[in-house]
Amino acid sequence: MEVLRLWKESWQYPTSLLCIYGFFSTVKPLEPFLIPFLTGPDKNLTVEQVTSQVFPVWTYSYLAILVPVFMLTDWLRYKPVIVFQCCALFGTNGMLLWLRGVKVMQVMQFVYAMVTACDVAYFSYIYSQVAWQHYLKVTSYCRSVQLLGFTVGSLLGQILVSFSLLSYNNILVLTLVLISIAMVTALLLPMPRTSMFFHQRGESPECVERHENANENPANTEKTESDKRVNIPQEIKEDSQEDHGRCWNPSKKEQRGCCLTLRELWRDVVQCYSRKGMVLWSLWWMLSTCGYNQTVNYVQVLWDHTEPSNNFSLFNGATEALSNLFGAGAAYSVGCVDLDWSLCGEMALGVLSASGGTALFAMVFSGNIWVCYTGYVVFKSLYMLLITITMFQIAAGLSTERYALVFGANTFGALVLQTVLTSVVVDSGGLGLDIVPQFIIYGSYFSVIALLFILRGLYMFYQRTKENHREAKRTDENQGQP
Repeated sequence: MEVLRLWKESWQYPTSLLCIYGFFSTVKPLEPFLIPFLTGPDKNLTVEQVTSQVFPVWTYSYLAILVPVFMLTDWLRYKPVIVFQCCALFGTNGMLLWLRGVKVMQVMQFVYAMVTACDVAYFSYIYSQVAWQHYLKVTSYCRSVQLLGFTVGSLLGQILVSFSLLSYNNILVLTLVLISIAMVTALLLPMPRTSMFFHQRGESPECVERHENANENPANTEKTESDKRVNIPQEIKEDSQEDHGRCWNPSKKEQRGCCLTLRELWRDVVQCYSRKGMVLWSLWWMLSTCGYNQTVNYVQVLWDHTEPSNNFSLFNGATEALSNLFGAGAAYSVGCVDLDWSLCGEMALGVLSASGGTALFAMVFSGNIWVCYTGYVVFKSLYMLLITITMFQIAAGLSTERYALVFGANTFGALVLQTVLTSVVVDSGGLGLDIVPQFIIYGSYFSVIALLFILRGLYMFYQRTKENHREAKRTDENQGQP
């Protein structure tokens, strides 16, 4: 009993529960086959209805509720929002199983937008439960189990569909059982006493100890920061230390008003985006995530157009599983390659974005389902690689509070762009283009992103070469003096 009590008081207990929740909530066997399900005899919708009337609701709803959910998550201290996310996920699959019609499916997309918006609670909860030295480890665990859940769900769906083991409706019943397990796990999560903004503890032992160590020997603090962070300018280090110094301020009240919190949020946003490097990496994040979300949301429509599901044995699940695995491998490889991304990162963003755009063009113009599958795996892997580099560059000089804030702001910016793109290109109230012209636009979109960052990379290379030449000239002149 003593061992159990100690385990519950350790950081492993909430991390384990959150990982179990993350796994079972992301195993979605039907997701790779959602278009055949909605357009098949079960729901009897047309591809045009799904593309231009149902799917755009998710984009608009996600944008509308992301910021309120972010604030509500902090005010309610994470756990209630995680439980609500599970309830909304159960409702989404329940509507898919028992209801039909365009209006109902639009409501389903709105509920699913709440599910995705609540992801902020999943990734923020653990930071209120563990000490700061475990942040990197628990973040890795939480993201890994989610990726594992998506992969297992895609493979499971592929097996069930390919061997006709379960109908689409029965797959949804299985999904509801998995969500129920996730619900039980969510209810067992410990309730945090603090949050980032609204509920702040008066004093934290970790912060006090860190401040005392810094006061006794400032050099040790500087060394620790330099060991943990690579290629960070001095001003970023100083900002980070300032943030850590105010993460637990004994002079602040335990609960703060909304106006004060919003002012602090705005001040942090302005400070973070005042650096040119931060703006450039965040710009790529917003632009590319917008295009990535559009591609992932509508790629099944392209697959069904290339090879109708009633004439072909679908391999959508296997493709999604492969794309997740290759994406994970690409993301993992970033940590194994010894490169200074602050020097070559912009050129890498441009060149690999061009490769992603080429993959999208190949998917559109080939007319071959296998080329479509391969192009999608390449495209998703490249995005996972680049977003990992971008996240590293942005998060390198940020405290935990700003980490969540900047990542949330970038996601919101991507959603704004995605809303504009959806309303103009996809929505029946806009151009309402067919799926082939849509993907031509997406390929061109990534080509423009590539051109911008390639030009920026060439300019930075020219500037560095020019500066090196000046430095070499000054060195020669100094050596020539007596």
